[in-house]
Amino acid sequence: MYFVYIIESEKTLRYYIGQTEDLEARVRRHNLGRNLSTKAYVPWRLKWWKEFETRADAMKMERRLKEIKSREGIKNYIFAHNFRGIAQSG
Repeated sequence: MYFVYIIESEKTLRYYIGQTEDLEARVRRHNLGRNLSTKAYVPWRLKWWKEFETRADAMKMERRLKEIKSREGIKNYIFAHNFRGIAQSG
């Protein structure tokens, strides 16, 4: 399985969109500062995710989400598409 996810910086409220095979490990790497594009905004919290059977499908969804340029647009997407957080299973 592959996951598309949206995380939010607790420090700056910035969103980051990505895709991975191991969601838990990926969020942990973000919070450990092991990603160049996100390390300045640690800590991160998982706001939303969705599972896909293929990486190609996950990448299509990731691109679609990244086309939403505004913070408000991403926030609205999360609200409209069943918010998911760390305490809930995928």
